[in-house]
Amino acid sequence: MKNFTALLIFLLVLVGKAATAQSNHTYGQLNPEEKSFGAYEADTTAAAVYLYERGDNYFDVDGSRIWLYKKYHAKIKVLKEEGFDYGTISIPYYRGESTSEKVMEVRAMTHNGTVRIGVEQNQIFNKDLGPNWSEITFSFPKIQVGSVLEYTYLLRSPYIYNFNGWDFQESIPKVYTEFNASIPGNYYYNRALIGTLTLAVNEAELEKGCLRVPGISKPADCEKLRYAMEDVPAFVEEPFMLGTRNYKSRMVFELAEWRKINGEIERFTQSWEDVDKEMRTDSDLGRQLKKETYFEKQVPPTLLSTGEPLERARNIYEYVRTHFNWTGSYGVSLNSRVKDAFDQGSGSVAEINMTLINLLNAGGIPAELVMSATRRMGLPKRSHPVMSDFNYVLARAEIDGKTYYMDATDKYIPFGMLPFRCLNYYGRVMDFENESYWEDFNIESRNQVNVRAQLLLEADGMEGSGVMYWLNTGYPAVDKRRKMAEEEDYQEELEEGFREDIEVTSLGLDAEKSTETSTYERLDFRMENEISGDRIYLDPFLIRFFSRNPFTLNQRTYPVDFGYARAYVYSLSITLPEGFTVESLPEPLMTALPDGLGHLMYKVEERGGNVLLTFNFNLKTPHYTSELYPALKSLFDEAVRAQTQSLIVLARGN
Repeated sequence: MKNFTALLIFLLVLVGKAATAQSNHTYGQLNPEEKSFGAYEADTTAAAVYLYERGDNYFDVDGSRIWLYKKYHAKIKVLKEEGFDYGTISIPYYRGESTSEKVMEVRAMTHNGTVRIGVEQNQIFNKDLGPNWSEITFSFPKIQVGSVLEYTYLLRSPYIYNFNGWDFQESIPKVYTEFNASIPGNYYYNRALIGTLTLAVNEAELEKGCLRVPGISKPADCEKLRYAMEDVPAFVEEPFMLGTRNYKSRMVFELAEWRKINGEIERFTQSWEDVDKEMRTDSDLGRQLKKETYFEKQVPPTLLSTGEPLERARNIYEYVRTHFNWTGSYGVSLNSRVKDAFDQGSGSVAEINMTLINLLNAGGIPAELVMSATRRMGLPKRSHPVMSDFNYVLARAEIDGKTYYMDATDKYIPFGMLPFRCLNYYGRVMDFENESYWEDFNIESRNQVNVRAQLLLEADGMEGSGVMYWLNTGYPAVDKRRKMAEEEDYQEELEEGFREDIEVTSLGLDAEKSTETSTYERLDFRMENEISGDRIYLDPFLIRFFSRNPFTLNQRTYPVDFGYARAYVYSLSITLPEGFTVESLPEPLMTALPDGLGHLMYKVEERGGNVLLTFNFNLKTPHYTSELYPALKSLFDEAVRAQTQSLIVLARGN
């Protein structure tokens, strides 16, 4: 009987989903499943959920031209008061110089049980957002927990390249989301499904005579598409990830070819061979990399001739990094003019790094331009050139058999390292003599924060004093140097990271032990201890690398990307006051990730009148798959627990 009941419930769920998918969904009406929808069991934390969402994209003739139409219909259930935020809707549209998009047939209403409250036309507003963008915006009335917010609209666009796909995943979950399209045969679009979720519906068929154009006797045939997903989880951003566009589940369309009525073919997608050829003569890239003679006259002659190649490359890099101030502008070209930028001492990413390439080549060090994208931008497509995927330019050189990537826009980045914003897997090396090619970045792997402390407790145990040696290498050292240079009161900012019972009495950077890729500091400190009777209760972590777990999701469907491998090492030696003995120490801990990709080792022991603590947390790769997320989350849990819940108890002897 129990098995039969479970089967019946399962079948009812399937029937409910089928009803959601197949219902007519006339605007203004809720089907029985939508009326009775209560909690969303798949995600009880959700503040709201899409009960139904559908988009229809198609082409039609109006007047003398073919337009792209986008019809949209959605129903959102408010589950908590936080879901009221989804009651304000914005529909952006583009305005060109000669023609514009238009949002039409906007209708919206709030369903509160059997009561329906519509949005009046005078409550729908048109706002300018900038030179070329506007939005239609409105808010639903009388929202309460349990409301269903329904709206629909039609967007008409003259831009056929604006047929750009469908977002299946948003910041709240979706019970059902469907995208339909009808594409005339003379338009060809590349398409790709992004993200890890799979389609519940994936249909394509030929639709005869779908589009009639005045003056053309034969109607066009269309490709008719239908894609859908069910029970789509909310996309929740967590720390340590690339741009969301890499991971949110969506169907992407990109116009590749347009066969015009007169038989002419206009191609929008090129091959890399085409791109290479264009860039060799492009005024913003190819020709800007042929200014070696100009730069030879602008810099000290010894800069381009002194030292071995590696030393010379370092000196050229340092010269460019010092000479320029970065304007903050990204982009591959941005109308780059390296001569003007050099004269002004400021420039975009492209202008600064193309100057660097010119000077390296002038110095007899063959250098190439690398097109890449920042972490927030996302990963460029490898399958074919999409120039809008790139927003960064780097320099590349091979010296004594080793490959170096350079970016002279950041004052604190040493030679051979890239700013954190650029740690994005790979780039396209533009070899204008041969052919361009993809290449993975070699990222600095020696990134460590190493803190070694010594603590001497006074005779009564109430106070203690000590010294802390703080070594940062790699990217932590870059961050440290930036803070030292930019913080008004670096010591005060540093002390805020310590516990309240610790006072830094002196702080200094050891210049002799520090290098361009490392910082070595000495801190002297005093601290107070908690005493109860004859016992001292000592928190051994004078500093904490992190006091909370950055990973909080039950499930993460996209990879964890730290940018670079990293290690945190902390050691403490406590000299006990005379008459005190150890009563209890924290339990040792040793745990590791699969395949040796990371580990945590924590040990506290008594040895020769001292208490010795060692904490070693090591992440050996920058990238972890979503399958490893539970293990990684657990490893961080253990590391946080060790740093925040450790206690050493010392007792005074009789």
